[in-house]
Amino acid sequence: MSAAAADEVLETRLGALLGQERQALSVVPDSRMAFLTRLPSTQDRGVQTQSGVIYDPNFLLAQPNADGGAQWECLAEALYFEARGETVRGMFAVGEVILNRVDSGDYPDSACAVINQGTGRRYACQFTYTCDGRAEVISEPGAWARVGKVARLLIDGTPRLLTAGATHYHTKAVSPSWAKRFPRTATIGSHYFYRQPTRTASN
Repeated sequence: MSAAAADEVLETRLGALLGQERQALSVVPDSRMAFLTRLPSTQDRGVQTQSGVIYDPNFLLAQPNADGGAQWECLAEALYFEARGETVRGMFAVGEVILNRVDSGDYPDSACAVINQGTGRRYACQFTYTCDGRAEVISEPGAWARVGKVARLLIDGTPRLLTAGATHYHTKAVSPSWAKRFPRTATIGSHYFYRQPTRTASN
């Protein structure tokens, strides 16, 4: 058999196998698929996360006052309204979700666009503070300074290791329907974090 013929046979067999796999996966319910693909916690996997000085309040306090352009301002504002009452770790975690979305092909490609996605359409916004009908007034200078430093560190490339690639989160006070389908990746402060499931071609 020639090399070309062998390649053709191999390609045919691989195509058949992938087709069978696709067909088998198509009958698995979404909830079961989410359970099977749920990423174990970093502790269960023995993965060392960045839990050192960067998440220490004293480290953050020692950082210079931060500023930046539009993307920094959007991220800092989101952290202020979504996470200013959280620990330093909790603020970083919320920031990770926003930047994970920026890096994902499923969402806009800038922090400002991600944060404001759906704003202006009732109940369609991604971050509640952007469409709750209340003015965004920053009235706590100390909290603004803290979230500004977190935003600066994240934009400058601090590794995102707290949420295992999470693209969603919600507070423990609510239970959105999507939370039953998405693998939970972390629990930090008052928030649960989730990764959007990978969809196969058949579902």
